[in-house]
Amino acid sequence: MQLELRGITKRFGGFTANDAIDVVVEPGQIHALLGENGAGKSTLMNVLYGLYRAEEGAILLDGVEQHFSGPGDAMRAGIGMVHQHFMLVPVFTVAENVMLGHEPTKGAGVLDLETARARVREISARFGFDLDPDARIEDLPVGVQQRVEIVKALSRDAKVLVFDEPTAVLTPQETDELIGIMRQLKEQGTSIVFISHKLREVRAVADVITVIRRGKVVGSAEPTASSQELASLMVGRAVELTVQKQTAKPGDVALSIRGLSARNEQGTVTLDGVDLDIHRGEILAIAGVQGNGQTELANAIIGLLGGLEGSISLEGRELIGRSVKQVLDAGVGFVPEDRSHDGIVKEFTIAENLILDRSDREPFASGLSLKLGTVREFAEQKSREYDVRSQGIETKVGRLSGGNQQKVVLARELSRPLKLFIASQPTRGLDVGSIQFVHEQIVATRDAGVPVLIVSTELDEVVALADRIAVMYQGRIVDVVAPDTSRERLGSLMAGVVA
Repeated sequence: MQLELRGITKRFGGFTANDAIDVVVEPGQIHALLGENGAGKSTLMNVLYGLYRAEEGAILLDGVEQHFSGPGDAMRAGIGMVHQHFMLVPVFTVAENVMLGHEPTKGAGVLDLETARARVREISARFGFDLDPDARIEDLPVGVQQRVEIVKALSRDAKVLVFDEPTAVLTPQETDELIGIMRQLKEQGTSIVFISHKLREVRAVADVITVIRRGKVVGSAEPTASSQELASLMVGRAVELTVQKQTAKPGDVALSIRGLSARNEQGTVTLDGVDLDIHRGEILAIAGVQGNGQTELANAIIGLLGGLEGSISLEGRELIGRSVKQVLDAGVGFVPEDRSHDGIVKEFTIAENLILDRSDREPFASGLSLKLGTVREFAEQKSREYDVRSQGIETKVGRLSGGNQQKVVLARELSRPLKLFIASQPTRGLDVGSIQFVHEQIVATRDAGVPVLIVSTELDEVVALADRIAVMYQGRIVDVVAPDTSRERLGSLMAGVVA
């Protein structure tokens, strides 16, 4: 099925999210929409899927203009969407999720669950998904949950399938598997729209690349285009794809961790006698497969984890037993791995989020009163300094793109005197322009003499930023190595293999 988006324009008040966008996706083609977070890619697909109604333009399928009043109309026309944040009910089974919204019945309105199971088996067999129709969603790994989303779309005979940032929550191995699935779908005639900001993935799988910047199509490219060319199109300027930093000049030990141990609610050991030192003026990065204690280590330092044994000492002062507020007041800056849940308050404005942990003290407050002029001046200054793209400092943070939300968190955490800076998954879900900016801020913080702890599952990021790499496996530090250590050696350490 051919999809044509002709002159699509979508506005939110005075803000134009899509500006006369033209895109044509041919049958059996993988067409990538590449652009920064906030460029308008997802808005465009929400128009296609019937979630938004465009002010101008037309949607055509095989040359016939369509009018969608909701996702149901789009699905009936043959359009399926795999969302970045899965639209699955965790306590339902695979089959129950697949049939949700178009439930097969038999007899007097009785649900025909066996038909749904058979449909799951049939589609799974076609693509080698190996899905158990009776498995509960909450028990499945993220990569398998995404396959359920794909089966759900295909069960409704989708001829055009939209993947909205599908690799944001996947491991590299799961990403490679998804690329294989998209190629299979293409071979069977499905038209695919692949929304991404990840250059390697786009170049690996796309037939055609359309680049969107600030709501407009700024160019198209072949997948043979270089990463540098694509990155420049995305952000409208030359982008440095490597981290520029001088050799570290580490000072004294600032953070000292000794014998740190913890268990989760089920009694499983999550931290197992961790010993670690971080010096002033260095970046120490934690490497490891997700789920090996990295999150618990960061949360333990910031005061989010109870029941700890051992010691966490910052410049000679014990942090264990202190509240999060007390740890922050002791000079610790913290960028959490899940910014949308732990780093921001979505219903608060940019200005309010920038002073979240300081709204009760000078210079932003006097007694019980906020100094609104001071808050406004500070917020406008930080928005300019960190290039937070919005309609103004009174914009609710929940309406910003992921990259701009991360900039708000960074601006808040780095705008006060720090004795330690912790950033967990600092560039997860960010585009190439935002990644460069975040890396620059992290290196500048190190160069100012602050000890920096980075937790990242992106090995490229770990190697690029780190002055030393600590590898975690099953709650333990298995080794601390130099950033020029071979990938084979790092991979072995991440699997728990110690020479």
